[in-house]
Amino acid sequence: MDKQQEYVLRAIEERDIRFVRLWFTDVSGQLKSVAIAPAEVEGAFEEGIGFDGSAIEGLTRVFESDMLLAPDPSTFQMLPWREGANGVARMFCDVRTPDGEPARTDPRAVLERQIARVAEAGFTCYIHPEIEFYLVKRDEQGRIRPTDYAGYFDHVPGGTAHDFRRRAILMLEQMGISVEFSHHEGGPGQNEIDLRFADALSMADNIMTFRAVVEEVALQEGSMATFMPKPFADQFGSGMHTHFSLFEGDRNAFFDPSGQYQLSATGRAFIAGLLHHASEITAVTNQHVNSYKRLWGGGRGDEAPSYVCWGHNNRSALVRVPMHKPGKAQSVRVEYRGIDSSANPYLAYAVILAAGLKGIEEGYELPPEAEDDVWALSPLERKALGIHALPTSLKSAVAAMQGSDLVADTFGEDTFEYFLRNKRREYQAYDAQVTAFELDQFFPRS
Repeated sequence: MDKQQEYVLRAIEERDIRFVRLWFTDVSGQLKSVAIAPAEVEGAFEEGIGFDGSAIEGLTRVFESDMLLAPDPSTFQMLPWREGANGVARMFCDVRTPDGEPARTDPRAVLERQIARVAEAGFTCYIHPEIEFYLVKRDEQGRIRPTDYAGYFDHVPGGTAHDFRRRAILMLEQMGISVEFSHHEGGPGQNEIDLRFADALSMADNIMTFRAVVEEVALQEGSMATFMPKPFADQFGSGMHTHFSLFEGDRNAFFDPSGQYQLSATGRAFIAGLLHHASEITAVTNQHVNSYKRLWGGGRGDEAPSYVCWGHNNRSALVRVPMHKPGKAQSVRVEYRGIDSSANPYLAYAVILAAGLKGIEEGYELPPEAEDDVWALSPLERKALGIHALPTSLKSAVAAMQGSDLVADTFGEDTFEYFLRNKRREYQAYDAQVTAFELDQFFPRS
């Protein structure tokens, strides 16, 4: 037993913890949980906790259903919303087969494999996400309504969003998750909380914890939090713009004082990889039918990228090199703006890292920067600049992904095939719906 495991066992006893929740995710990114008694934790470290993997979406097949949860002691934290006489803690788990091998379809394992490839190339990845979400309530007719009608950066005296964000941030910090910024976003009831950078695996775990905390605090305050990409047709969508940087030891591999925007050749090749593979990874970074209402539903007003290009101070670009403090090497980074708040962070970050690393390894050339507002350009102007559109629907995104060697290699065969099947079911079910829009076309209201 290592020191981290010993610390967990000691903390459970000293803090009178009565329940330990073991967390993991399915392929769609849904958080799963099982509670065990403190007396079972030592055995969980040594042998894992058995469960029926075939009951979890995409995890395994019926004839190989026996799986194990192996808790990661470095993720041990108290759940601050369950304080009291019966303390509750949680640990994230890796899913393993009965012989102790990583499960092929565990999303956390998919990211861990990609992190290992990044490490083999000599890099460590750090990630910083900007997570947007809506706070909503149901009205007397059962319709979803925003909790407020404030706007971007609005300060509303006595506003409920201030109290909500304060409570959520305090809980996150109690769980060891540092927050950089928080503010009201552009849509009514829409908020943004930005997490301080961390390594890729820790950040994916942090995002899953973030969602749980935000949803718990919202329920405590009589509202609901939603990470749906586009809950209101006439309002902003919720993205999860994410900043990436690669380090070689203590040196930022994206920094070159003589480069354009102080961006190194490594950084340029990383961006080139993101652009080259953007269409085939979009089904992962934007995994729902509703995701494409965000990407294509608002133009410049929604600030969601619709076209594959990069820029510096250009918020219509899919990939951006943000402005930073000149000469400060640590701050040079790459922002991927396509990903939305409903994405499975393990799978999304795995394919983004795979695309960027491919660009570095293959020496992809970075196309010219898009300096103009891409939404305002005509189709002919975009074609002349070599700018093409992202997939316009989940169906077209799945079609682009199904031929991707990069995504197949990153996911592994089982996860890749399940993901495609699952997304096909989603868009086929959506296509079969008769919507209110269609009914209004044929049966106008008097």
